[in-house]
Amino acid sequence: MPDFSFLLLHVADHAASATFYTTLLDIPIIEQKPGFSMLPLRDGVMLGLWDSDTVEPQSSGQSGANEVAFAVADAAAVDATHDVWQRRGVTILQTPTEMSFGPTFVAIDPDGHRLRVFAPATA
Repeated sequence: MPDFSFLLLHVADHAASATFYTTLLDIPIIEQKPGFSMLPLRDGVMLGLWDSDTVEPQSSGQSGANEVAFAVADAAAVDATHDVWQRRGVTILQTPTEMSFGPTFVAIDPDGHRLRVFAPATA
């Protein structure tokens, strides 16, 4: 079975998106070349940011069609992350809210991809 190793987002401007994610997540940009940037997430998984006009085969070009989720320890961590991201000027779509799967909030990146932070509900 293949190993999961990349999350690829088709973006309007890979360099601008890389700057957004490196600031948001405090992770380095480890590769940048024409049309593409790469940042390390964890456990060997990479975040690839690929200019949508250079994707092969051609992308639909639809912006913001993806949701990236980040699990945190508890409701306090959801609130703390929300506060940090809000201070950094990230657009928040949903303020911290209790949902069936636990506390969560949703922000968006420069291309409209949803960024969901959540703490899994305890049984």
